[in-house]
Amino acid sequence: MKADDVAQQVVPDGEVYDGRRRFLQRFGLGIGGIALSEMLTRDSAAALVDRGVLGSPHFAPKAKRIISLFMSGGPSQLDLLDYKPLLKERHGQQLPESVRGGQRLTGMSGNQASIPMVGSPFRFKQHGPAGAWFSDKLPFTAGIADKICVVNSMYTEAINHGPGVTLLQTGTQIAGRPSFGAWLSYGLGQENANLPSFVVLVTNGKGGQPLGAHLWGSGFLRSQYQGVLFRAADDPVLYLRNPGGLGAEGRRMLLDRLQELHEHQLETTPDAEIQSRIDNYEMAYRMQTSIPEVTDLSQESPHVLESYGPDVGKPGTFAANCLLARRLAQRGVRFIQLYPQDWDHHGDVPGRIPALCTETDQPAAALVKDLEQHGLLDDTLVVWGGEFGRTNYCQGKISDKFGRDHHPRCFSIWLAGGGVKPGSQYGASCEFGYNIAENGMHVHDLHATLLHLLGIDHEQLTYKFQGRRYRLTDVHGNIVREILA
Repeated sequence: MKADDVAQQVVPDGEVYDGRRRFLQRFGLGIGGIALSEMLTRDSAAALVDRGVLGSPHFAPKAKRIISLFMSGGPSQLDLLDYKPLLKERHGQQLPESVRGGQRLTGMSGNQASIPMVGSPFRFKQHGPAGAWFSDKLPFTAGIADKICVVNSMYTEAINHGPGVTLLQTGTQIAGRPSFGAWLSYGLGQENANLPSFVVLVTNGKGGQPLGAHLWGSGFLRSQYQGVLFRAADDPVLYLRNPGGLGAEGRRMLLDRLQELHEHQLETTPDAEIQSRIDNYEMAYRMQTSIPEVTDLSQESPHVLESYGPDVGKPGTFAANCLLARRLAQRGVRFIQLYPQDWDHHGDVPGRIPALCTETDQPAAALVKDLEQHGLLDDTLVVWGGEFGRTNYCQGKISDKFGRDHHPRCFSIWLAGGGVKPGSQYGASCEFGYNIAENGMHVHDLHATLLHLLGIDHEQLTYKFQGRRYRLTDVHGNIVREILA
């Protein structure tokens, strides 16, 4: 049996053997074996840790990485990507019971005596080879219609934000499971030993539903697979800088002694989290030089900076995070999660959607173009969307500042690059924009399809925990081959 084979074996309680060192110890090669293992670990730690449990994809991948633009709060598909002229024709009329079909509503509108339909206040126009409809509030996204695939038939069971966001990020409505990025890191490991494989970027100064660390956590996987949150500050990653009076040489000596203590503990207590501590300390040491370089946007040309819009020079804005996402993708980060918040529009849809589109439309489109110009779009998947959509009826009374409630029955996303069919659209909602009319795509189907594009069989990437094997898609998920190039 090869050492690397042992490294990928899963023991009954879910722990993973730590590569060649554990192999040598397991087969009783004594002090000499431990000494050799120590040298191998120092020389090739990245190779052992970063390979991932799969070692390589199940089959040839179309994509190497994902950039997720998660519009937290649930953007209104009816005002952005899913044009429904019937709602304008019947503006103010009651939603027919035959359309609603007894489906549950949230507590915010479920007790309304009246649920009048409302048309979008924005103009729509068709763009791209597939003739997809785009709101006039998305002019830049409309400008890349030939590069993206619009899906107007997404659906989910979750009707509230907490379960909805958690399902999109982890494959289940229950908090505590590994996030998509953690599963990907666990399966395929890292490309760049000096950067984490999973990075999280949250837009500064936004309100709306809170974002918890469980959304980018590793759940029952080792903690080394969780997302690393980059802040818009002089220290993008907390506690990365050396404290005052401690130089690089002292830091290296401290880490070496700490690693010796951890490895001594690991010999008697075979806990995978001890190895994760070692790996995380070493990663932090290497990130001291890599993070300042990758987060320095001033290295970009004026032309590139201008393409992302006026906010790109403000750290922590969505525009700055989009450009940073491209720089991270260039350097081999596998999963880059952006969270622009405040898409929860229970009121003032006519005023709030234009403001958010001004912040996000140009940077998102610029990211796709920028990836293409750098030769990265072919193997980078960009995914735009939220946790659910919005209702075709008004929450509360109709007014000039009407709002829309949560709607899980159908919503829209778009995808670009990484093996997705460009200039296309998939699925459709009914003429009322309330139910799926054709080719529904569940959240689990989306996850299965994204993993497929990354060369992973979603049924084979599993982890045994508490007596059963788990996977991102659990017991669900079908690959939507119609959107593949």
